[in-house]
Amino acid sequence: MPTFENAPADADEVQTVLRALAHATRSIDDPRDIYSVLGSLTSAVASLSQSLHQIAAFHDGGQRQTEWVPADSPKARSAAYRVSWDLHRAGEMVRQVGDVIADAHEAEATLAYHRGFPEPPLSRSSTDHGLSL
Repeated sequence: MPTFENAPADADEVQTVLRALAHATRSIDDPRDIYSVLGSLTSAVASLSQSLHQIAAFHDGGQRQTEWVPADSPKARSAAYRVSWDLHRAGEMVRQVGDVIADAHEAEATLAYHRGFPEPPLSRSSTDHGLSL
């Protein structure tokens, strides 16, 4: 159950849920479910992008509202810059992935699925050449 306040616990839950989704999508029993799965993934990816940008913003420095700061050394400043840069990049990449998933979600909305029933074979006699009156 999400806590909305404990980032490590919520991140662990996301990992578990995504693993379960990967397992559940190994075979699709009802393709009509794909639309709702893509909608949920679009929203989830948007939240992941937001989270990455927010974590990166902590390392940007000027927006810190906490007593926790990295050690003040050139090496620590360099590491904080790298974390910020990599997470902002990842957040933007994930946002773009979300856009592509949203496009697939929109296209999926145009598909109508039905169960296909095999056509029974036509019985023909050896003298019947497919013509009748």
